[in-house]
Amino acid sequence: MMGDRDFRSIVENAINSIGKELEIKIDSADIQTIHLHEVVQCLRRSYYDRIDPQGIQRKGFNELLSGLLRKLQYGSDLKDFDIEDIKLKGQVDMLIDDFIFLFRGGTTDLENPLANDVLYLNACMWIYDKSDGIIIYITEDRKEISFSISRNKKMFEEIIRRVRVLNDLLKEQKTPILEPSSECSNCQYYERCFMKKKNAKQSDLAEMLGFGKKG
Repeated sequence: MMGDRDFRSIVENAINSIGKELEIKIDSADIQTIHLHEVVQCLRRSYYDRIDPQGIQRKGFNELLSGLLRKLQYGSDLKDFDIEDIKLKGQVDMLIDDFIFLFRGGTTDLENPLANDVLYLNACMWIYDKSDGIIIYITEDRKEISFSISRNKKMFEEIIRRVRVLNDLLKEQKTPILEPSSECSNCQYYERCFMKKKNAKQSDLAEMLGFGKKG
């Protein structure tokens, strides 16, 4: 807090405002159009985003990296891939010659690319008809970690299957099954799937550990 102004809140509001401008717009009523990021993440999360959405709290500008790059000259437009009567829409961060690039925020201890990023990049290689792609993670201390990926047909077939599943569930208004992962704890819908989060106060925690005052 500086003077009468809460600068942390100002920065958080700015990040959230930019995030809303950059995020891919989805027509919730158009269930015959499925966006790629909907099927590489938890299907239940994507279902709730369409049926009963709840806003997310972005943590920093690293989370805006992908959206910002898509606005630059190397960014690409959304591209369609037809799956019978369903359109799968995907968009890469950068398309240079025959190479597809994804940029993500990451940590310095990252030894392998994240699974959903691999699925996303591989699907984009089929959507854009390219053979090679690169995922580049930018850490908070501005270091780069890159992974080169060649396209895989079986992996793309799994994406097609998930597109059909999400489409069917939206038609039937059925909530997808749980897909527990490390991302659940930071999901805005955590309490719809699991127990309500409770942050123990310091005094409560001390008492639980046997250090609190009794009597």
